[in-house]
Amino acid sequence: MHALIVVAHHEPRSLTHSVATQIAEGLTSANPANTREIADLYAEGFQPVFGAADFAVHHREAQPPADVLAEQARIDRADALVLVFPVYWWSMPALLKGWIDRVFSNGWAFDFAGDLKHVRKLQHLRVHLVGLAGADERAYERHGYGPAMKAQIEHGIFDYSGATVVSSTLMVESEVRDPQEHLQTARHIGAQMFI
Repeated sequence: MHALIVVAHHEPRSLTHSVATQIAEGLTSANPANTREIADLYAEGFQPVFGAADFAVHHREAQPPADVLAEQARIDRADALVLVFPVYWWSMPALLKGWIDRVFSNGWAFDFAGDLKHVRKLQHLRVHLVGLAGADERAYERHGYGPAMKAQIEHGIFDYSGATVVSSTLMVESEVRDPQEHLQTARHIGAQMFI
């Protein structure tokens, strides 16, 4: 089994990157036959701006640009997609959202031609979401972050495309809690991914 782990954080020494690494190590320690690829969107210089070329793809007036096709091929090779990201303003960073905006395009992630027929094309894909949050659990509960994340990300992106969100983990107090706790959780996520 193969996992694509997408990480969106500018600092390679961050807890976000360490969590992605632990997920990858947990995955292969559970079964050495499992493979993984870590896509570091910052290091790779992915261009997240949904521009005129992407708009033309959405309206089926053009083929996706080469960078989008490369990302789609990465996902096509994966049995699982893992998004690891810091929570910025109650959501994912703009870089990761832009990656989704551009890569999960009409004709590849879903089919919608304006005739009100909607076809979900990523039904084979299993998704794991791992957000690192600075606030504590009570703050997220008090403000309804769980349902908001479920509506915006799980339903609004992945259910719309037919993918199944297998797990959604929010690692709270990421700036003050002992990082080993989050790293152990990450390794467990990786180890359990294909069981």
